[in-house]
Amino acid sequence: MERAVYRIIDANFNRGREAARVIEDFCRFALNSTSLTERAKQLRHELSAAIDKLDAGRLIASRDTPGDIGVGKTVDKQLQRTDLHDSFTAGCKRLTEALRTLAEVTQAINPAVAGTIEKLRYTAYTLEKDIILFSEPQNKFKRVRLYVIITSSLPADVISLTHKCVAGGVDCIQLRAKDTNDDKLFAMAVEFVQICRAGDVLSIINDRVDIAVAAGADGVHLGQNDLPVEQARKLQLAPLIIGKSTHSLEQLRVTCEQCPAYVSLGPVFATKTKPTAEPVGLDYVRQGTEKLGRLGIGHVAIGGITLDNVEEVLEAGAGTIAVCAAVTEAADPTAVCRVLKQKISAFKKD
Repeated sequence: MERAVYRIIDANFNRGREAARVIEDFCRFALNSTSLTERAKQLRHELSAAIDKLDAGRLIASRDTPGDIGVGKTVDKQLQRTDLHDSFTAGCKRLTEALRTLAEVTQAINPAVAGTIEKLRYTAYTLEKDIILFSEPQNKFKRVRLYVIITSSLPADVISLTHKCVAGGVDCIQLRAKDTNDDKLFAMAVEFVQICRAGDVLSIINDRVDIAVAAGADGVHLGQNDLPVEQARKLQLAPLIIGKSTHSLEQLRVTCEQCPAYVSLGPVFATKTKPTAEPVGLDYVRQGTEKLGRLGIGHVAIGGITLDNVEEVLEAGAGTIAVCAAVTEAADPTAVCRVLKQKISAFKKD
């Protein structure tokens, strides 16, 4: 029976290590996330370190691949994968299954190692959750090029502008209704979300995580003085696109540690939406997009962007552009959205 124990440990160690590598590569190459990649790698190394405390000679001597009756046995659709996310999901299942088996069986020969592996199983559950909460919103936000902010507390204006922006081909709309009573804001947000959903446009609520969750919005945008990203995640019922405003490299550094789905960089130019805010300029866009790209976090350049200067912002490295007054105060918001979207889509940096 001891030989069987070592065979089971050897097989499940290999299975778990391979699954951890799949998860690590998903974080590295699909998500481009440094922090999640490092966590997956750390889990893999800790698993190897735990197994290294067992008798390596007995482990390898117990291996009998030609005599393993499970080799070659398959079930229907066992290796069928439609995309990388399917591979990631399967990897997570294999990892936790292998860790559970290792914890159970290793108990018979080394309870201390079994305890370490059991802790790793819970680490794996948390890692899977965090990857999903990061990857699903990030994947949704990847398609966003034109992002419009509607700043109004008047339901009629909000609904009218939302319809016009959707017709203009925007990818994402944020509802920013400051100083609005909760009942009025919720009712407005529900209708706003429905219009966006019908037009295949992402819906974001400014500041209010509770309203975003209750209204079924795709996400929430947080300012520097709003809830931390991690606290906002605790309120979500499904993965939320969480954005965070930044106005300096130091704010950007701190915000990146919270792993939001995207970060806003601005105000790029002076803007009457926030007249007291000091413009950060195009250099901040260049520096911010470079840093965020390395971390796999999305971005949106914001503040004073118009039809006349949007190419400058794109030239600085922005791939997603947020506008407010340029659209909402235009005589024909739909037409302006179309032109902006065309400029963004057609832009090719030299």
